[in-house]
Amino acid sequence: MDITTSLAASRLVAQQRAMDITANNIANSNTPGYRTERVQFSDWIDQQPNTASPPGGHAITYTQDRATYRESQPGTLTHTANPFDLALTGDGYFTVNTRNGPRLTRDGRFTPMPDGTLADGSGNAVLDTTGKPIVIAPTDTQISVAGDGTITSENGEVGKIGIVRPTDAMKLQAEGATNFVSDTPTTPVTAPGIVQGAIEGSNVQPVLEVTRMMDDVRQFQFVTQLVQAEGDRQQQTIDKLLPTGSGS
Repeated sequence: MDITTSLAASRLVAQQRAMDITANNIANSNTPGYRTERVQFSDWIDQQPNTASPPGGHAITYTQDRATYRESQPGTLTHTANPFDLALTGDGYFTVNTRNGPRLTRDGRFTPMPDGTLADGSGNAVLDTTGKPIVIAPTDTQISVAGDGTITSENGEVGKIGIVRPTDAMKLQAEGATNFVSDTPTTPVTAPGIVQGAIEGSNVQPVLEVTRMMDDVRQFQFVTQLVQAEGDRQQQTIDKLLPTGSGS
């Protein structure tokens, strides 16, 4: 493969990744607690060792899909009047205990299981500040959740929801649409600003994402046309150097 086509191919691969990320954002525009993802591109310079660039020569720079990151601004709150729907207005994440271990999430759509364990929509237990599941007794019918996560009922304090903050939020690994794995230690958040009877929506702006998708498609088409034009140019060159019948 020639250098021009290789450079264009690197851009096509990176642009395809950008389109996939944008499409995923659009698909999760109504997913509670979802964070918009962005692609970070960088240059990858291909330079042969122990060689000097020829006069007027330049380093060959490829496009590289370096990483993805998430925008941290909060989503819009929607009030539901459900006492077990909880939204975070400040920094931090809820912790739920999945079969693969604790996971962080901002999706606060919780409900008591038949045994009283407070859980998310997948049945994963919500953990308290000590890392233990929160259990709502059958006699606890008037549930109130304070801004700091303290749960009380007509019978007194039930527990306190654990809200944590990862040491390095950029190292969170997504697991599904709303759960994250933290590769770094977490610290408690003392003032998470929990709102009872509400859920935090996605921070995706659909109009902006659709516009971004249209731009991604145009750039992909432009690079594709460049590859096609380069192929036509090479074919025309070959036809001129090797005219029909020259091999007979």
